[in-house]
Amino acid sequence: MMDCEIADDGEVYIDDADIITETTLDDEDLPDGSDEDDEYDEQADFDEDLGDSIYKFTGHTSGVFALACSPTNPLLVATGGGDDRGFLWKIGQGDWVAELGGHKETVTSLAFSSDGQFLASGGLDSVVNVWDASGNFKCKLEVPVPTGGFELISWHPTDHVVLAGSNDFSARMWGLNTGAFTELSGHRGSTCGDFTPDGKTICIGSSDSTLRIWTSETGDPIYVVGGHPYHSKGLTCLAITSDSRCALTGSEDASVKIVNIKTGKVVGTLSPGHSKTVNCIGLSRSPSFFPCAATGGEDERLVIWDLERSSPRSICNLESEVTCLTWIGTSRYVAAGWGYSDMGRSVWRQGEDI
Repeated sequence: MMDCEIADDGEVYIDDADIITETTLDDEDLPDGSDEDDEYDEQADFDEDLGDSIYKFTGHTSGVFALACSPTNPLLVATGGGDDRGFLWKIGQGDWVAELGGHKETVTSLAFSSDGQFLASGGLDSVVNVWDASGNFKCKLEVPVPTGGFELISWHPTDHVVLAGSNDFSARMWGLNTGAFTELSGHRGSTCGDFTPDGKTICIGSSDSTLRIWTSETGDPIYVVGGHPYHSKGLTCLAITSDSRCALTGSEDASVKIVNIKTGKVVGTLSPGHSKTVNCIGLSRSPSFFPCAATGGEDERLVIWDLERSSPRSICNLESEVTCLTWIGTSRYVAAGWGYSDMGRSVWRQGEDI
């Protein structure tokens, strides 16, 4: 083994006797640090506008407002935009697979079914279209009376049932196999929501400051959560624990509440944290990590919460309003997106190892 010495300044030195051979390199022999890997360059189609990204999709002619990734095909992505169009495309494989037409207004929401077989697209035209994974049109889900556009779409975790929330009043549920239509009425604007992981219950938050809980089988209401000690302003985001027992909700009142889905009771508040609207929330799925959540807000903060203590574990002060976030698989990393009002764009950064 080669002997070496470590100087006080951290530099490592070796004895001349330990040098086996020396090679002199000309400048032309050195690799050019600005050159991209040719093989990857062909796959990713790099250009000067990509920054740190590895691929750019340019099918839209207006802003992109919705994005979904297939749960079964890591390359398959769907996007929807202000050009009233949606696209299904594959990362690094050139042009789009299919255009998702049929909408007459902005495409605001997209979601793949849990088995990856279907994709639902919702728009401000009060229409939800369903496609297969190849982009072939399957059916149109319309409300009996046209209302506000759909901003929330989710699929049942084990069945081909679509949940869609509207920005006017209520939410709707369709069964693709049965054709059954159920209206979940009572809200004054459905802003966030989902099925519980066990598929038995639906939780939807509203701009009317309430959380409503229904049975997914019949659409019958179970609980309405509202008033003190719940949120005082409209709900903006929601996440449900993997055991289907609790819902975490964020609000325009800058607070994060914990609700027991089985009882409809508010069982906790995450504090202190945000000073402005909470825009997004996500739960860690790591089996070997302590129970924790992440929230992003209008106050330019990304907060990591210790759920056992209902207190912040880490507060990251970012460069602008945090608009979206997600935990990366079952890792201890969070990816967060934030917008620059003076540049009209969003940037993604991998969070700290907590």
